This record gives sequence, C-alpha cells and structure tokens, in this order.
Amino acid sequence: MTAGHGGPLAGMRVVELASLAPAPFGCMVLADLGADVVRVDRPGAPGAGRLAAPTGWPLQRGRRVTTLDLKSPAGVADLLRLVERADVLVEAYRPGVAERLGFGPEVCQDRNPRLVYARMTGWGQDGPLAARAGHDIDYIAVAGALEPLARVGERPYAPMNLLGDFGGGGMLLAVGVLAALLERERSGVGQVVDAAMVDGSALLTSFLHGLIGSGLWSAPRGRNMFDGGAPFYDTYRTSDGGFMAVGAMEPAFYAVLLAGLGLADDPDLPAQYDPSGWDELRRRFAERFAERTRDEWTEVFADLDGCVAPVLAPGEAHHHPHNAARGTFVEVGGEIQPAPAPRFDRTPTARPTPAPDPERDALPVEEILTGWAQAT
Repeated sequence: MTAGHGGPLAGMRVVELASLAPAPFGCMVLADLGADVVRVDRPGAPGAGRLAAPTGWPLQRGRRVTTLDLKSPAGVADLLRLVERADVLVEAYRPGVAERLGFGPEVCQDRNPRLVYARMTGWGQDGPLAARAGHDIDYIAVAGALEPLARVGERPYAPMNLLGDFGGGGMLLAVGVLAALLERERSGVGQVVDAAMVDGSALLTSFLHGLIGSGLWSAPRGRNMFDGGAPFYDTYRTSDGGFMAVGAMEPAFYAVLLAGLGLADDPDLPAQYDPSGWDELRRRFAERFAERTRDEWTEVFADLDGCVAPVLAPGEAHHHPHNAARGTFVEVGGEIQPAPAPRFDRTPTARPTPAPDPERDALPVEEILTGWAQAT
C-alpha cells in the first residue's frame, strides 16, 4: 500500500536515502505536502539509524522506511527497482559517492528518464571545496550570512543551524524538487537538482545585499537597522527574565510602541531615526520593559498595533492564542510539532504520521513496489 497522504503532492513518489538534517527536512516538507516518501536506511546499524530517526523526530515524520545495503550489488539493484517507479530520488552524499556505489544520476535516469535526481550537499557538486567536509556554520560563514550576526564588539554567533541546514539547505532542496517536477510536466524528462547549503545561505542574504548596495547597511556591525543596532528593532528583558520582541520600524508603529511604553509625551526622547540617539533610546526602552513581566507587557500590547510580541520558547509557542487558533502546531505520535505549511484550500494536507522505526516498521522493497503498481 502507499502512504495515502492528502495534499497537493498526493501520488508523488520520493525515494530518500537516509541522511541527517537538511535533506530529511526537505523530504519532510515533501511528505507534509502529500508525497509518498520512502526512506532507505542502512541495515544493521541501529546507532546510525537512531541518530537519523529517533522516536518522535519531526524531520522523519510522514515516511515509510525500508533497509538496503547500498554497498552490495543486491542492495543497489533493489534501489534501482524503486527508482524505476519513483518521481524523485534524494541523496546527500559527497560528490561522486553515489556514482562509485552504482546509482549516480546517469544510471538512475537511464532506468527512469522522468526521474528528478536531487542532490543535497554543503558545498555543491563542484568548486574547490566540493569534496571537503563542513557543517552549517561553515557554509553560512563562506556565504556571508554569518558575519553580520553579532552585537557591537562581539563575535558572530551561529543562529543554531537554521540558516544553512534548513533555510539554505532543506527548503532550497524542496523548492528545487518542486521546480524540476513542474518543468517535467512540459518537457517530459527529469533532471539533476544540485542543492548546496552555501548557495542557499547566500540566497538568503539577497535583501542584505540590496541594503548594502543602496547604502542602507553601512554602519559597523551591530549598528544597522536589522542587526540589533536600531532600538526599535530589538529584544528587551522583562522583570521576570522573559523577553519582548520589538519591530516598530515605521513611524506609525513606533508611535504605538511609545504609547504602550508610556513614553509618547516625553519631550527628551531622541528622534527615532537619529543613530546618535539610539543608545539612549535603547536604555529608556530597556528601563520600561524591565518594570513588568513578559505576560504583563503582552497584555499591554495585545490590542495595540505596535509590532511588539512576546519571545516564546519552542515548547510554549503552541499555547499562543494565534498559533492555537490556526493550528500552527499539531500533535504527532504524542509529540507537539510544527504543522505542515503552507495551507491549501482544495487539497489540504493531512496530519503527519509519526517517524517510522527502522527496526520495527521497515518494509520489503517488494511490498512497496506492489503498492505503487496497484496505485498506478
């Protein structure tokens, strides 16, 4: 049987060669949108399998799983049988590894000319660093996405692995796959998608390059509009140790911010867009926010359109009234996880199924192929 997901990609078949972080996230997005994603795990490697798909792991949800030894001729043969009936293959090996193992793009597309062969790497399929190891922090560093992330006088900090692995990696992979599938409807043939985290991370800095080119990002690091330099685009500690996020950039919203803070009639307050007064503005804002708890400030700004919001921890975000009303988070296998996004009116997505356990839920390749054949 097939996975039976709802969503706009229902009926789309994806073979995912098990890996970590970016490619699983991209395949999670495809599965959330309805694709039948079959993850291929290595047999006899419970440690690696658990790392790739621990219980409740959101990145592995919505899949079915099989196990193949891709270092053996029999395992490669079974993989190519899946490829013959698949729409997409996703692999995250270093360049040349899939070719050496016998299932590179030429071999797979010879079996299935309509196949979209998606490759997820850090440095890409070519270039001086293509064969080198790396992690999110390295890719965003070289892409120019890490250097701006720092306060005045401080060293750059990595924003977890959200920029390289997920924004510049897995999401770029999903976009590439979807674009290739759309093009296939016109040409009738698949193609190779080279999704590199360094490329995607660089792409995420497009707006920043625009600011630099227009002269709107010229101050030292930590002194610009979006890097913590502007006091009206920053976070502030509250009396209970929480934080409030302020994004009151436009004058209309800034006026509401001042009203909420009780500073609207203060004649000594520096002008909003005068950088020479930003340190004083930040000090005044910090003093006010420190007078009340996060929940109290949330209540103050609840009905004010001042671009002020509480800074919520991941474990409490699902309780926020807006997230609760929209169903932004769902329960999957007893765990709270982000819901599939975006939303569709005619082909709504289904609630994701929990991550499969490779030791308990692995299916024979023959069973998967039979289900695909019956669904054709």
